[in-house]
Amino acid sequence: MRQILPTPIEEIDPLSAYAADVRPKPPGRPWVLVNMIASLDGATALDGRSGGLGGPADKAVFRALRALPDAILVGAGTARAETYGPVRLDDAALEERNARGQIGPPRLVIVSGRLDLDPTGTMFTDSAEPPIVFTTGAVPAGTVAAFAGVAEIVRCGETVVDLRSAMAHLDAIGIGTVLCEGGPTLNGQMLAADLVDEWCQSIAPMLVAGDSDRVAIGAAGNEHPPARMNLNRVLEQDGYLFVQAVRAS
Repeated sequence: MRQILPTPIEEIDPLSAYAADVRPKPPGRPWVLVNMIASLDGATALDGRSGGLGGPADKAVFRALRALPDAILVGAGTARAETYGPVRLDDAALEERNARGQIGPPRLVIVSGRLDLDPTGTMFTDSAEPPIVFTTGAVPAGTVAAFAGVAEIVRCGETVVDLRSAMAHLDAIGIGTVLCEGGPTLNGQMLAADLVDEWCQSIAPMLVAGDSDRVAIGAAGNEHPPARMNLNRVLEQDGYLFVQAVRAS
């Protein structure tokens, strides 16, 4: 993999490159990094899944970014569509984390307004640490009880998950960095709440058309003013571009 910006480097290890970046925790919440992949024409999925857009280079960056955070945040729809399981890292990534004082893999955090998840799924039963699920006060107590012992259920908001409260909860339990893996609806909600500090975009060298969502979508009237970002790094391999931008100060 080569680095195009800021300084051209012919061979670069994405695991070490992304790990070297400074991510200062904002007051009262974790630093939030979003990672998404899209085709050249903006599609985020093929046949309903993002995996069809990826390749070896994208997988390398995906693994490198997963090695960074204290928690990985995902929406319930994406967790179902992408068949999420427990977060697993290879030995090199675990060594990087151990050197930073992060023991074990990141904790999985799921946003599910209706708590319409399967408590017997492997992301619950096989995770090293029970996932946190942010849901709403409208979910019946019986539904919550089904997750006893396999997840920590946290109610944030009455009918819609309050993401600011969710991030404050993560901050309170010592989580300093969050990697958000979407999908587009959750990304849009995070942007609307002004909670995104860093954006990593993998651009696949494909044109796919279709009706796939863009990387962040939101309901009308829920938009946040455009967030100015500064380009920090661009990597390339096999025609894939990996663009990293951080919030402008």
